[in-house]
Amino acid sequence: MTHAEPTYETKAGTGAEAQGALEDLARAFDAFKAENDARLGRIERRSGADPLTEEKLARIDAALEQARTRLDRLSLDRARPPLLAGPAPRDGLAEEHKAAFDLYVRAGESGGLKGLEAKALSAGSGPDGGYLVPETVERAVLRRLAERSPIRAIAGQRTISGGLYKRAVATAAPGAGWVAETAPRPETAGPGLSEIAFPAMELYAMPAATQTLLDDAVVDLDAWLADEVETAFAEQESVAFVTGNGVSRPRGFLAYDTVANAAWVPGKLGCVGTGAAGAFPNAAPADVLIDLVYALPGGYRQNAGFVMNRRTQAVIRKLKDGDGNYLWQPPAAAGTPATLMGFPVTEAEAMPDIAAGSLAVAFGDFRRGYLVVDRAGLRVLRDPYSAKPYVLFYTTKRVGGGVQDFAAIKLLKFA
Repeated sequence: MTHAEPTYETKAGTGAEAQGALEDLARAFDAFKAENDARLGRIERRSGADPLTEEKLARIDAALEQARTRLDRLSLDRARPPLLAGPAPRDGLAEEHKAAFDLYVRAGESGGLKGLEAKALSAGSGPDGGYLVPETVERAVLRRLAERSPIRAIAGQRTISGGLYKRAVATAAPGAGWVAETAPRPETAGPGLSEIAFPAMELYAMPAATQTLLDDAVVDLDAWLADEVETAFAEQESVAFVTGNGVSRPRGFLAYDTVANAAWVPGKLGCVGTGAAGAFPNAAPADVLIDLVYALPGGYRQNAGFVMNRRTQAVIRKLKDGDGNYLWQPPAAAGTPATLMGFPVTEAEAMPDIAAGSLAVAFGDFRRGYLVVDRAGLRVLRDPYSAKPYVLFYTTKRVGGGVQDFAAIKLLKFA
């Protein structure tokens, strides 16, 4: 038996547009460097800051930010995994599930889905909990979330079938030592272990559609549903993975206890202070970023990166090293991140602004340091009654998160 080749959505022109956006960004950054150099030259000559220069620099910085945002959007569109737009190889049960789900979404007929869940011996769904979406839709939503949710894109990920994921972590290394060939070998201390748990919390979205849209056979409802929920889920996740308190949502890495990095202990995140309240130090401001990088153990630096919001990034863009080179550099190609001191920069708007005592910059190997836990299954409950003439689709997924390796993330504290 042969299957037709799958066809995919295409985005004509995005490659040329992305290249144009990249060139605009490079030109804007060149103008920014020239104007900022002029500003620094006036300050060094003790002639003071020129208000006109400051205003011009702010306008160029805004244009630079706009060009970078446009490039990010185009890169996201290019990287966004499409749903299958035509027939694809599937087993019979998957085809049956897709057809039954399509009938449920369009007409509210749930008999087919009930029969499938009975075959699979599935419990806990039905009219109150909703029905599982086809696997193609669930995979597409998760892949798109990885592009739109900044911390999910760089964190470690685990899929579970239950509501809780547990793992053991070492709090102390096992004892070891050197001995001579005939010397006695005393018993060494065993490794210290503790258990950390990551509960999966419920995240929901409720897109609405008109019955006319649902009756239109041309509309791909799988793609429509994935498009509707991905933005809502990504916005909520982006905040929770940074500042979530762990109550009915994941625990963000900024919600953990912190300690000065010189006194770091497992279970807390190490901080490096700037030495100035709410600012970089006036003398050698870039040195605190170097201190932050080298506060991270060497084994984690190979895959490390910075996390900050765009306002913090705008401040750091003005910093230079001792040789007069700018520490921040624009993306080298479409689809790649900007870099700071050679390390990639992830922009997360949930990160705090620079202020007295704020933890506005994080640096580390987030793949090893932070874990995102997804419970398998994306559920949809159709509601044609609550908001007539619209049909609501109460869509839920379960997700958790938390720090799994406290040595892998360091924070910059503006104090």
